[in-house]
Amino acid sequence: MRVVILGSGRGSNAEALCLAQQGGHLGRAEIVAIFADRPEAGILALGPRFGVDARYLDPAPFKTKLEGEGERRYIAAVAACAPDLIVLAGFMRVVKPGFLSAFAGKVINLHPSLLPSFPGLDGIGQAFRHGVKFTGCTVHYVTPEVDAGRIIDQEVVRIEESDTVDTLATKIHAAEHRLLVDVVGRLSLA
Repeated sequence: MRVVILGSGRGSNAEALCLAQQGGHLGRAEIVAIFADRPEAGILALGPRFGVDARYLDPAPFKTKLEGEGERRYIAAVAACAPDLIVLAGFMRVVKPGFLSAFAGKVINLHPSLLPSFPGLDGIGQAFRHGVKFTGCTVHYVTPEVDAGRIIDQEVVRIEESDTVDTLATKIHAAEHRLLVDVVGRLSLA
């Protein structure tokens, strides 16, 4: 199964996938490309480290969504990789129907809450401020409605009295790495 990863930041979830692949723990999945929407994104450093094509793709003209010329650039670049699965791993743009239609049923996202609770930005902070006792992370299929696609799997994280937003974020990021590797590995064997 050919996997393309889209990201915007440091790339810790993409790194977890690359490490799992390197260790033979990603089923039949093969990461074939990593694309970032920011030229300085740390995720791009994973390419040379793991022998994967990694490059910046200009997402312009919009700052928070992938639409118009930027969407067309992404569709062309991703399609050239012939992916079976596209993983949004910290990709901080809303993907639109054009991209989703081009890769129907192949786009998954990792979100830092137990959806449908706390969708959108700052899922960790939302859960912490709301005072819930449990939160976690979700891998789901991407649809035009933000964080509303069919849930593939979730991992629960307990919020302890001693937690701060930072300690909770650390626990959720560790859960994200486990969950995303597990889900991609299972999907590759399906």
